Parts: sequence; C-alpha cells; structure tokens
Amino acid sequence: MPAMRRQPEGIRRHYEIERELSDRLRNSDWQERARLYSEVYDELFRRVPDHPQNERKASAAAQAERMREELALLKPFLSRENTYLEIGAGDCALAFEVARRVARVYAIDVSAEIAPREGNPANFELIISDGRSVPVAPGSVDVVFSDQLMEHLHPDDAREQLGQIHGALRAGGRYVFITPNRLSGPHDISKHFDDEPTGFHLREYTNRELVALLRETGFERVQAFVQVGPLHLRFPVAFVTAFETLLERLGGPGRRIARLPLARKVLGCRLAAVRA
Repeated sequence: MPAMRRQPEGIRRHYEIERELSDRLRNSDWQERARLYSEVYDELFRRVPDHPQNERKASAAAQAERMREELALLKPFLSRENTYLEIGAGDCALAFEVARRVARVYAIDVSAEIAPREGNPANFELIISDGRSVPVAPGSVDVVFSDQLMEHLHPDDAREQLGQIHGALRAGGRYVFITPNRLSGPHDISKHFDDEPTGFHLREYTNRELVALLRETGFERVQAFVQVGPLHLRFPVAFVTAFETLLERLGGPGRRIARLPLARKVLGCRLAAVRA
C-alpha cells in the first residue's frame, strides 16, 4: 500500500515540533547533548506519529527500495569475514540485510523508538548511544556506514564522532556514508518554510567541507560516488568539489542549478573514506 500523502497541517505541526526540539540541541552545551540526542528523537517520534521514518517502518516496499540503493553502494566493500557497523540505524532494516552477508553487525542509534523489538539475527547487536560516541573496541570494524546522519550532528560533535569512527576501523577499513549537499538544501522538514535548515539538520555540508573534515580526523583517501539508476559509479572527488566551488561563486543562480536533478546526482554527498 502506498504511503499516505501528508496534509499541510501535519507538515506544519511536524515543523513546529522539530524546530522546538532542534533548538534544544543547537543551544545546548557538550555535557547536555550526551542525553539530549536520545531525548529529543524519542520525543519527536512520539509526538509526530506520521513521521516519514515511522511510515517507512510500516511499509515493506519503502524499506526494500531504500535497502536496494544502500546495498548497491555498500556491496563492493563487504565480505563474509567483515565486521560491519551502522550509525543511525533507525529501523535496522539495512543492518538486518547486511547481517546475512558479514560475520558481525553493530547497529548504533540514539533512539530505540523505531528499532525492532524481536527477530534480531544472532550476529546482530543494537547499541543505544549518546549521539556522539562509537562504543566498540578500537580497530575492530571493517566497514562503517551511515545514511542521513552527519547533518543531524551538532557541528561541535561532528569532528569528535569522525575521530571515533576512524579509531573503530581496522587499517584499510572504510567509512561509507551519504549526507545531503548543503547547496541543494535545506533537506529537513524546514525545506517547506525556510531557506536554511532549521530542523534536525543541524548542519548540512558540501563535499569539499566533508573531505577537509575527514582528512583533519585522520582519513587519508576519499572516494566519491554518483548514483546512476541502481548503480553507484566512482567519480573524481576533485571534480565534484570544483563544481561546488563554481556554484558557490555564482551565488543565487548557483543554488538554483544545484537543485536541478542532474546537478543533485553529481553533488549528492556519497563518500567512502579509507583509514590507512
């Protein structure tokens, strides 16, 4: 059954609740955020029962489509001997699928509200974290994955988490992730009302900003990917960052170009960072 179209009043209510909760995070200090990440997301899913993530959990078709896209990006990096870690695992549908292909799976999230209650694979472990930490043994993971996570981190926490991801990876391990590009945003619920993200996307990034941040936290090589139908093709990251620089120099017209379908495909932040 297709997902029900959300009504304007429902979108407005979601926006107002998310603005209220995200402002708590934006205005919090380091110690407060250790508990706030879990609190605000639990509260969001309770107060917004028609949240798209709740809808996806109830829709087998939506889960299958998202998994196909994510697996297409992940498959080249997975093997039977791998330990896989997913951050921001949500409903854990992808983590369950990957568990069939690897030796061990860790799924980390700040909220258990939409996580599965039963039927977990034997090689699967769900970890509820404070939103920043990656509580696994150092050098114990081969592949770390996240989809729509980086933009949800407080900017002061992003570098800390990337450092922990780097520490969790074995030599030669990869952090593979997807996050929306700032130039084509905003991409959270505030896209219906604001020109910059004001909901739970606490910061959206360009590929150039992400590459710099990854190198600052110890990653040495970064690969970019462009989705073409069911495929994810490797793309020169230098080309993508040069394109971003050009669009930013164009100002408003550049932002409009960035929102065109073809530009969005090229700019979409789909990166794999390698630990040397």
